[in-house]
Amino acid sequence: MTKKISPSSVPERRRTRKAPAAPPVDIATVAGTEPIESAADHSARTAVAEPTQAEIAEAAYRRYLGRGERDGADFDDWIEAERELRTRRAG
Repeated sequence: MTKKISPSSVPERRRTRKAPAAPPVDIATVAGTEPIESAADHSARTAVAEPTQAEIAEAAYRRYLGRGERDGADFDDWIEAERELRTRRAG
């Protein structure tokens, strides 16, 4: 036996409205921002070869000799030699 359901005993379904879709935004038009660059784009744009460890070591050794062969600044010599080589290649 089936039970009859009257329309008044069934709760009404609530209708929900969907929020309107936001229009597409071109990231370049947003104030103060620039498009995101992929790693591949970045490496292609900055295709300057990095100095090798051998090149840095040689330049650091020249700095050491230029300082009168005084010990104690090997790390500074290495960092400055690397910076100098990168600057030369970039410019």
